[in-house]
Amino acid sequence: MVDNASPEGKIETIEQQFPQVKIVRSNKNVGFAGANNLGFRQSTGRYVLLLNPDTKLIAPAINTMLERIKSLPDAGIVGCKLLNTDLSTSTSSIQKFPTILNQLFNVEYLRLTFPSFRLWDIGPLFSENLHPVKVEVIPGACMMLKREVFERVGLLTEDYFMYAEDVDLNYKLRRLGLSSYYVGEAQIVHHGGGSSSRQKVSQWSTVMTYKAMLRFYRMSRGRAYGAAYRAAMGLAAVARLILLAMMFPFGDRQGIRFAAAKWSTVLKWAIGIERLGVSQ
Repeated sequence: MVDNASPEGKIETIEQQFPQVKIVRSNKNVGFAGANNLGFRQSTGRYVLLLNPDTKLIAPAINTMLERIKSLPDAGIVGCKLLNTDLSTSTSSIQKFPTILNQLFNVEYLRLTFPSFRLWDIGPLFSENLHPVKVEVIPGACMMLKREVFERVGLLTEDYFMYAEDVDLNYKLRRLGLSSYYVGEAQIVHHGGGSSSRQKVSQWSTVMTYKAMLRFYRMSRGRAYGAAYRAAMGLAAVARLILLAMMFPFGDRQGIRFAAAKWSTVLKWAIGIERLGVSQ
């Protein structure tokens, strides 16, 4: 267990209750990628599983993924079907590498209505085929890798404090000629994976998400593409806010307020006035 500069007293309780657990301490918060890398360097297994704490295993999901990764010579990452808290299928279980276009149309209704559309291509989530399927991105909520592959790719990129490090990892593995596989017969509940349309927005989380994507675009496609992405998200935010204002008298007002708070934050980030103390 990695103590990523947690509040005093928390880790001592775990040490007392579970003395068999090895504690790895960091004197500062090094972010999601840095903390996972610290833990990995203290591990010894031939395979590594990156699993979010807000998850719940269903049946032998880990065993199933382990069996599949052993049988796939070109596997870089193996992932599973993620379920929302209500046990509905999470459309984030498999993803495409982000582009400006698929981010502009990143709408849950569209993904569910047209799951096989090429911008997101999540058809395998609703298929009865249980064979592993090659996909572009397996999300960081649950990723299994071979140890040698994780070391070869240089672990998680610590330039990302939080968010997009999973997309970056899939991208690096693809450049090495390895593949990401979705294993639909393995299922895990991801409580943080549900729709956020009715959840109060976290400005910090929203800004960090868009900042991380901007960093990925700059690293993978260049600064010009990153600038175009930022401008496109600003225009998208304006369009969403206008639409929400038109819907307000007739729709779910609480949900609309939450959505408006999110897109207001995106607009402020896009024009450079919402930094929250984090470098751009």
